[in-house]
Amino acid sequence: MNKRAIIIDDERLARNELKKLLSDFPEIEVIDEASNVDEGLQKIEAHNPDLIFLDIQMPGKSGFDLLSELDRTPEVIFTTAYDEYALKAFEVNALDYLLKPIEPKRLADALHKLEEEEKDNVDGEPTTVNRSLLSETDQVFVKDGERCWFVKLSDIRLFESVGNYAKVYFGPNKPLILKSLNALEERLDEKVFFRANRKHIVNLRMIEKVEPYFNGGLLLEIHGGDKIEVSRRQAVKFKEMMSL
Repeated sequence: MNKRAIIIDDERLARNELKKLLSDFPEIEVIDEASNVDEGLQKIEAHNPDLIFLDIQMPGKSGFDLLSELDRTPEVIFTTAYDEYALKAFEVNALDYLLKPIEPKRLADALHKLEEEEKDNVDGEPTTVNRSLLSETDQVFVKDGERCWFVKLSDIRLFESVGNYAKVYFGPNKPLILKSLNALEERLDEKVFFRANRKHIVNLRMIEKVEPYFNGGLLLEIHGGDKIEVSRRQAVKFKEMMSL
């Protein structure tokens, strides 16, 4: 599994440190490096690498901006000092997120994932990266047009299906992300996020009021005033979950 890699990070020391750590992994060949998004895009176009190590916060444009400008995305391992929580992106199929300062063991784990994925692809089974279950303390990256947010899952009160998109409700914001409700449901903790009906997933911790509704359904009032109907089938499940 020889992989050609490019490191994109605005800090020279961080690039050097990562190169030093990668010298223990002969299967990864660092072919180039870049200190900002525009330079990174040029290098990716010139070399067509298998893998990029990508910083998230850089002056001018972020690592996420870089990915949104690529036609073909190589494997991505994010390197970030962003937060105490690893960022788990909804919209970016990143292989892994390494928090700075990068620990050798975490780097080894990330590269092991790369190997596993390659095996899966050789076996002929397409893999969807980033199927990991999200906990409510995780932060997720949400991008809608030019605007980006890092949102703690516990702050999201509702997901609503809109065609091939999902509307994400948090605070006064309701951005759209290109994700189906079924795909989101696979990654959300069912003890916290409940599929109320075909069109809505609600955060159970944000429910302020529950009322009986016609046909054996329920009506939930969510923090912020939204009212969501629970289908009759899901109402049975809801009552089971909420009973002592």
